[in-house]
Amino acid sequence: MREILPTLAGWHAAGIPFGLATVVAVSRSAPRGPGAAMAVGPDDEVVGSVSGGCVEGAVFELAQEVVATGEPSLQTFGYSDADAFAVGLTCGGEITLLVRPVTADSDPAFGAVAGSVAAGEPVTVATVVDGPARQGATLDVWPDRAAGSLGTTGLDVAVTADARGELALGASVLRHYGPHGERREDAVTVFLQSFAPPPRMLVFGAIDYAAAVARIGDFLGYRVTVCDARPVFATPKRFPAAVEVVVDWPHRYLSGTATDDRTVICVLTHDPKFDVPLLEEALRRPAAYIGAMGSRRTHDERRARLAGSGLTEAQLSRLRSPLGLDLGARTPEEVAVSVAAEIVALRWGGSGAPLATTTGAIHAPAVR
Repeated sequence: MREILPTLAGWHAAGIPFGLATVVAVSRSAPRGPGAAMAVGPDDEVVGSVSGGCVEGAVFELAQEVVATGEPSLQTFGYSDADAFAVGLTCGGEITLLVRPVTADSDPAFGAVAGSVAAGEPVTVATVVDGPARQGATLDVWPDRAAGSLGTTGLDVAVTADARGELALGASVLRHYGPHGERREDAVTVFLQSFAPPPRMLVFGAIDYAAAVARIGDFLGYRVTVCDARPVFATPKRFPAAVEVVVDWPHRYLSGTATDDRTVICVLTHDPKFDVPLLEEALRRPAAYIGAMGSRRTHDERRARLAGSGLTEAQLSRLRSPLGLDLGARTPEEVAVSVAAEIVALRWGGSGAPLATTTGAIHAPAVR
């Protein structure tokens, strides 16, 4: 959804109605998670995807239909054992989609939501999926304000509180309420889609490997900053346009930068005078991933120095060093793939083993 919002905002600003299909629930090996979206706009233009190609043809027709009728539609697609050529998911999973028409009148705050997402301002969109409330009604919730309504004051109040809670987690989930927001009833189903600011990736050491890691970090959706104390290396022209480049001592920059449980820190300086004080700072603060480049000898020496600085064993155990998975990588680009693979595996609990050697579900349930 985040990727297609600029196009949708343009249609909305021009007063062009479009059909928007959003994944609101998945089970088993569904190809895309809740929040994945596809839209059909003017001249049958299609943007986005909800299944990677399995059901897009049927969704295209549904989106056209809801624009023509003005009525939303809730549809579930799964694999059909009786007819393998029927519309469905060949991966064996199941997805539930809410397909709704979006117009300037039905969703006047859509442009404001798109603007907030583009600016990195957190916002959650709550949409009625099913129940006695008006299907497709939306309530847009920011940390300090809200716009729209789901139909009743009580429902709006309850959903607003939950939306802000999910926004803090960056989660998109289904919630159930009574018609007036009663907590222990399930008459009304509401999808809360959170647009938290992109997570940070902090890359230290403006070397060739850093340029490759920065590119793949940007590709994965991180807001990337590269920091190096040496201005001859820390030049914007060596990095993608979307990457911020900072000239500062790494540990000093990190000490003045907020991090959270989604932040990725990659230490590529490969120089004790930079990386030891930097890692000492990093390992004392929240982060999803802290990795450092270097040989095994470098790692052992660095770890001994960090232990001597007073870091506990629990803090030291957070360090991924040498960083990356064992892919046999040689070039900066290959090393960047190795690092990205480790970050993704750590985020979702993957083993890093070839799928051909594993059993069970390919996509483990997301851990909140």
